[in-house]
Amino acid sequence: QVQLVESGGGLVQTGESLRLTCAASRSTSNIGVIGWYRQAPGKQRELVAQISNGGTTNYVNSIKGRFTISRDNAKNTVYLEMNSLKPEDTAVYYCNAILGFKTYWGQGTQVTVSS
Repeated sequence: QVQLVESGGGLVQTGESLRLTCAASRSTSNIGVIGWYRQAPGKQRELVAQISNGGTTNYVNSIKGRFTISRDNAKNTVYLEMNSLKPEDTAVYYCNAILGFKTYWGQGTQVTVSS
């Protein structure tokens, strides 16, 4: 199993940037796919970005060109660089890892973008 801890959220203005960090309790080199999801008030949780152990990335259309996911297996960490933030990006952002047949979630970090 693995514990995931997110950090880096906060309150920013439209157009500003944030970098979210997901720290894993075990080596991420053994974890195939790690992703970031978000959940806005009153909405379902949605996939934002994923990255495989080989570095293949997948992004939801609404954030393409603005967000970048990366992973550093030496630090057991996954990042989400978020640029040109918009009010509609406001949500709780969750880190997600698939290990074997199980899915693991962090506790989430709040991102609020003011207009």
